Amino acid sequence: MSAGDFLCQDAETPLCEFYTAAGAVCRLSTNCEPLLEAARESFLPIEYPPDSVDFSVRFWVDGSDSEHATWPKPHVRALDHLVFAGFDSGSSMLADLHARRVIGRFSAAIGNDRSYWKTVVFPVLLTITGASVGIVELHCSCVVKQKRGLLLVGAGRSGKSTLAVALAQEGFGFLSDDRTFCSQQEGGLQVWGLATTLKLRGDAGKHFRELEGKKPADLQNGELGFRLEPEFALGIERVRRCEPELLVFLERSETPGFYLTNLSSEEAATRLEEDLMAELPDAAATQMEIIEKLAELPCCLLQYGGRPQVVAKKLAQHFERFR
Repeated sequence: MSAGDFLCQDAETPLCEFYTAAGAVCRLSTNCEPLLEAARESFLPIEYPPDSVDFSVRFWVDGSDSEHATWPKPHVRALDHLVFAGFDSGSSMLADLHARRVIGRFSAAIGNDRSYWKTVVFPVLLTITGASVGIVELHCSCVVKQKRGLLLVGAGRSGKSTLAVALAQEGFGFLSDDRTFCSQQEGGLQVWGLATTLKLRGDAGKHFRELEGKKPADLQNGELGFRLEPEFALGIERVRRCEPELLVFLERSETPGFYLTNLSSEEAATRLEEDLMAELPDAAATQMEIIEKLAELPCCLLQYGGRPQVVAKKLAQHFERFR
């Protein structure tokens, strides 16, 4: 890099690989091998260069900036089709949604932090670019049985993550606990998860024996809870993608119970739309097309309370009868 080159126009990113990221084809170039290793664990690598890509990403890691600190919460700002995301004083990225191109400069400390890429940077990347390449981000958990997905949709504190873990312990595969991506593939819908950590609130410790003796930590929002690798901490299988089959909207109460009622496609679509981010007109139209197809699937409302294992067992039985 030449002296005074703030934009790093001479920076080289000779490492290049292609991935399927939540159904979109991505070209990623960088100069950092740990970053590529994190990408291979987050997305599905493509062995041979495709004929075309949906979006391209170029991330340069500044080897001279090795300062390491506790990473602050990312901040995102947008101006029309340009979206900026900042991670620390030496790490940020800029996305051009019209050109479907993302460039970024990162410190060596973040560049070498594979966990941070998997749990923060790549999810932020898909949140920013997703709608422009035909991906809808859903605020829901997802578990899978025989490649068929059960989506748990609900507001914060509705028990999505806890119930997903309980279902995984009933024999389902675990796809996601809070951030799920959906896209159209050859006329059908596909649901995708990322290799993020599982987040459980502090009261989950009383429900799962694997958490006995573990002390909750700060989740960076002033709330105590657990951040776990589900495969290793809880012994559950992680799944990367599936076809959605049933949507369950959660309403949690303090009183034990299990009340399942059908939802119309109109009501389901309205509930799904509530969490959508504002997008450019073309992207918003694609979002709505996917939401409407999701809402055409069987949807129901679950009003429940009590131990998650009891609720999960009943919900698993319903899923089997439904299938």
